[in-house]
Amino acid sequence: MTLEIVGGRRGVSAGAAESARWTRLCVGGSVTFGHLVGDDYRTPRVWSGRGLGLPETDLGGFAVQLAKVMKLGAYWVARAECPDRRAGDATRWSPGRYDDEDAFVYFAGPCTHGDRLPGYHPAAAFTIALPYVRGLRIRLAGYLAT
Repeated sequence: MTLEIVGGRRGVSAGAAESARWTRLCVGGSVTFGHLVGDDYRTPRVWSGRGLGLPETDLGGFAVQLAKVMKLGAYWVARAECPDRRAGDATRWSPGRYDDEDAFVYFAGPCTHGDRLPGYHPAAAFTIALPYVRGLRIRLAGYLAT
C-alpha cells in the first residue's frame, strides 16, 4: 500500500518533486535531516525532545523525505526492534499547528538536536528516532490534506 499525500494549504503540495533543500542520513536507529537554505529565518526550529517547527513552504519536500526514509530497510528493522509497539502511532506527535506570525507549522513530538536549551531554536539539522517517523508522516499528511 502506498500513501500518497495530495492537497494542500496555501498552495503547499506534497506531490512536488524532491526538494533540494533537504538531506537525510540514517545512522543506527535514527535519521538526521538537514535543511539547506541560505536564509536563517527559514531554518527549521527544534525544541530538543519537545517538538519541531517547519516553514510551511517546505512541508511538501519534507514529506517526500519522510516517505523515502520509510522505504529503507533500516527503518523497518528499527520498528521491529523497538520495545514501544506504539512508537509509530500518530499520537506520538501533535497535529500540525500553523503560526500565521512566522508561517511555520509546529509539531510537538520526539525530535532532537544538539542544543539542550529550552524553547525553539533554529537548527540546520535535527534527529528523529526511526520508529517515530511514521507518526510524523501521518500528522504531516493530515495537515497537508486540510
